[in-house]
Amino acid sequence: MSTRHVPASTLTGLLGEWADATGPAYRALAERLRLLIADGRVIPGSRLPSERELTDALGVSRTTVASAYRELRDRGYLVSKRGSGSLTALPSRIEPELGRHHAPGIETDGLYDFTCAASTAVPGVSAAVAEALEDLPHHLATPGYHPQGLPVLREEIAAAYEARGLPTSPDQVIVTAGALAATSIAVRAMTQIGDRVLTESPTHPNSMDAIRRSGARVVAAPMSPGGWDLPLLEATIRQTSPRAAWLVVDFQNPTGRLMPAADRERLAIAFARSRTTAIVDETLFELSLDGQEMPPPFAAYDPGGVITVGSVSKSFWGGLRIGWLRVPESLVARVLDARASMDLGAPVLEQLVVARLLRDRAAILPERRLELRSRRDTLAAALREHLPTWRFEVPGGGLSLWCELPAAVGSSLVGVAQRNGVLLVAGSRFSAEGGLERFMRLPYTQDADTLRDAVERLASAYAQLTEAPAVRRTASALIA
Repeated sequence: MSTRHVPASTLTGLLGEWADATGPAYRALAERLRLLIADGRVIPGSRLPSERELTDALGVSRTTVASAYRELRDRGYLVSKRGSGSLTALPSRIEPELGRHHAPGIETDGLYDFTCAASTAVPGVSAAVAEALEDLPHHLATPGYHPQGLPVLREEIAAAYEARGLPTSPDQVIVTAGALAATSIAVRAMTQIGDRVLTESPTHPNSMDAIRRSGARVVAAPMSPGGWDLPLLEATIRQTSPRAAWLVVDFQNPTGRLMPAADRERLAIAFARSRTTAIVDETLFELSLDGQEMPPPFAAYDPGGVITVGSVSKSFWGGLRIGWLRVPESLVARVLDARASMDLGAPVLEQLVVARLLRDRAAILPERRLELRSRRDTLAAALREHLPTWRFEVPGGGLSLWCELPAAVGSSLVGVAQRNGVLLVAGSRFSAEGGLERFMRLPYTQDADTLRDAVERLASAYAQLTEAPAVRRTASALIA
């Protein structure tokens, strides 16, 4: 079999805007190449351009390319063979980062996967697909491109905001291919390269990556044990003047915190004063598990200055890949212009399916909430039994528990747990600036038996790690 060659011109196009002004160029190049390999956009076994060819194509120093290739070899993503050049590869073992990206070629069968906070499809998806297929012929007579989204879906989304007390026109809704795409579009529309974007810490790692790849700089405000530190957030806004802010205020990922109404109002005022555009992710809004009354949407406190991100991935099914933006009327054209350089719209059939699911959500979602509540309680009980030194608060909604370990061994635990059949993502991955080694996110999206078995294996891995003499001494010092 011949080796696939990736020309320097092709690789340059795939790399896109890879440079990161906050760190060494070689490291940014290596990370971008790693993601291309892990995501399957550069197939394992392909021959990359020579160092000289890529140097000329990118207009960087030979040292930058050589150092990037060396880092990829050290991590198992590149193999250099005499006469064959540098061939892409996947590491022989499953790295936690790969588990997070669900990379091709990585076998996860037989492993308990705590890397993905998403559930299987709700009952009713198949029926909605069958009904949508009946309407599809009407759309086949059109080109099929709908940059703003199908009117029928935008009407359902707007009606849902109206029901929550937030007046919304269908013309303010832009349908996207998921919440991450929506975030990328909003950040691209509202920022320029080098602008600051404020986020919480911890927060969703893929969204942080999307912000950085837009060319913006992430400014993180640490959350307190009780939730958002409003004085710190306000001080950070004053000191850094961020162009935009990206927040998750409904069952925040990964902490599960729910921002109270008074805090939303206070923070919205701070953003308005600083002319900071708040991009607020509400993808977990529907997953209130304890029957509590939900606060008004964040945009209700500044309808003209807040962009809202929504999605059905967490509430109905991630495989639908449908999300949206609720945008102030004055910003719709600007956001659509930014979107045009990324894609030309979401798939028509999936939009028809989601329109039906949203119409029936009052009948569908209670069962989803009951299922998640039971799984949440199962996971909490298993942790209390098998890992009693781990601390956590049971959230009122969302999809995961945010656990604090007695010692800062999170990254080490990822490797040991993997050898025990459990895939984890270290808490440090949820930090914009490192740290959080005492923390671990554990989703409760799998069935009860799986969760109990996974916690038993995790407890075994944790015991193996903390019983090692060197680690035990470190843990004792940290606890003291």
